[in-house]
Amino acid sequence: MKFYDCATAPSPRRVRIFLAEKNISIETIQVDLGAGAQMADEFALINPRRTVPVLELDDGTRLRDSNSICIFLDETFPEPNLMGRGAQERAVIAMWQREMEVHGFDAVGECFRNTSKGFRDRALTGPVNFAQIPDLAERARLRVRRSLADLDTRLAESPYVAGERFTVADITALVAVDFTRAIREAVPETASHLRRWHTEISGRPGAVK
Repeated sequence: MKFYDCATAPSPRRVRIFLAEKNISIETIQVDLGAGAQMADEFALINPRRTVPVLELDDGTRLRDSNSICIFLDETFPEPNLMGRGAQERAVIAMWQREMEVHGFDAVGECFRNTSKGFRDRALTGPVNFAQIPDLAERARLRVRRSLADLDTRLAESPYVAGERFTVADITALVAVDFTRAIREAVPETASHLRRWHTEISGRPGAVK
């Protein structure tokens, strides 16, 4: 297998943490997003969406997003389990994973790509250019703040995002929380439960940036 990565990007970081938690070593190819390597014709043959991560399987199949890659890895390397055992646990973890992705990770990304000078006319990933919309950035910033507050409330009820153990939902949440630095947001001082969780999760070997 081959893993197409970018060490500075948050999306493939989710997969890097997943791999580290399972102690899996895979041949890794760095794609320099800052230099626009993802827009080259050579990379378009690997992923027409021109994004990372990509996991190329032994038979040539290419998985082109973090979620599909993690599903494959959890099934192929079942221990430690990170996506649930049995219908109910899998569904609960998937629910919280989706929550962390849409209201956390995606909200930060929307704010970042609509404000960063480096993404002028590149407000969305992919092969087509889209202009930045400042009003979307402001709305996304409000979403991020709401997401941090909601996550603090959730972690007052549960030691981990999806329940009693560390799962892929914690990985997505951690990357989303760390990603807030890109838009100059921070975990509120009053969010004691979120701060407790973040300190603990950041200390895991796989969480190293």
